[in-house]
Order: sequence, then C-alpha cells, then structure tokens
Amino acid sequence: MPSETTAGIRITVRSLYLSERSDPGEGRYAFAYQIQIANEGKETVQLRRRHWIITDGNGDIEEVEGEGIVGEQPVLAPGAIHEYTSGAIIETPFGTMEGTYQMTSDDGRGFDIAIPRFRLERPGTLQ
Repeated sequence: MPSETTAGIRITVRSLYLSERSDPGEGRYAFAYQIQIANEGKETVQLRRRHWIITDGNGDIEEVEGEGIVGEQPVLAPGAIHEYTSGAIIETPFGTMEGTYQMTSDDGRGFDIAIPRFRLERPGTLQ
C-alpha cells in the first residue's frame, strides 16, 4: 500500500477494482480507494481541501478539487487517525491517482500534504 508522510501527517492508500460497477464494453472502470490519514505530528490539524490528479491508461488527466473529503473537514489531534472510502471511474482498466490535501494548523497556518501516487488496476490487466 502506498504511504507517504509530509509534515508529520501520514497518508496510506489502498485501491480496489469494483467489477459490479464497471462496464468494460462502455469504457467504464470503477474503483474504490481507502485512505488513512494519521497525525504523527505534535499539533492539531484540520483537513480543509483536496486536489486529485486522476490519469487513465490513455494519459488523459482529470483534476478534481473541492472542500474536505466525502462531506467532512476532519480535525486530527496528535495521534489521531481518520479513515474514509471514496471512488473514481476511469475509461481504461488501469490508471493512477495522486494529489494533495490542504491542511490548517491550530495557529491558522496552511500547508499541503502529499497523497502518494497509487494505481487503479483491474486484476489481470498488468502482468
């Protein structure tokens, strides 16, 4: 599972192909991804925004930006962990996602946290 730590915040990602929501004949490949955000730092932080870069197997890129994650802007005290699951649909059986979370510390300082690149892959696609 890809994992990366920036400024004391560890992001770990796991992705899963959703065959029941996919339709390869129509160029629709659905994936779920599970994110764990662990505050290994010494200050409380809040996740304010997200920025995703989704690249399919053709090299086509879609960028997604918005407030929070799945309708939340979680606050993480030192030692806290927040987990969530979301999804993406691409037109090829493989691709990648990566991005950043914009965080704010207790003193109002904003900073970005890297979301490591991870693969979206239908099983058996890349051998």
